[in-house]
Amino acid sequence: MTQTHDPFTQPDPEKARRQRAHEALFRITERHATGEARARWTERRMPMPPHEAIARVCDLAAGSALPDEGAPAVDQGDLTAALTLVPWARAEFDQMEAGLLTMAKGRGMTWQELAFGLGLGTAQAARQRHERLVKRTDHEN
Repeated sequence: MTQTHDPFTQPDPEKARRQRAHEALFRITERHATGEARARWTERRMPMPPHEAIARVCDLAAGSALPDEGAPAVDQGDLTAALTLVPWARAEFDQMEAGLLTMAKGRGMTWQELAFGLGLGTAQAARQRHERLVKRTDHEN
């Protein structure tokens, strides 16, 4: 069943952004996945996680990784695809960080200990960071 776009209804920008992100992930996986990621793609059409896809493009573009034999070189489309995935990967890391902070507090760690772990100077900075992460991740869900 083909969906047609009503030319008199504004497109949903969030839906379009999500669609671009998935297309970006598929593009990078199809063109540049290697090893286990290539096997998952070939066998189950399972794409790379966003942070791995971004890292792969960065490594290939910087020359710190070599492409598989016969694989295409990183091009502008790949770089754009990796940039498209940054907000998705950042959101995942924000959720993990907020979760780690919550679990650490639940296990009795002090804000000063958390600040040390995060490389922050004060307990207040760690508490404020946690508050910002919680607000941001709650907003994204």
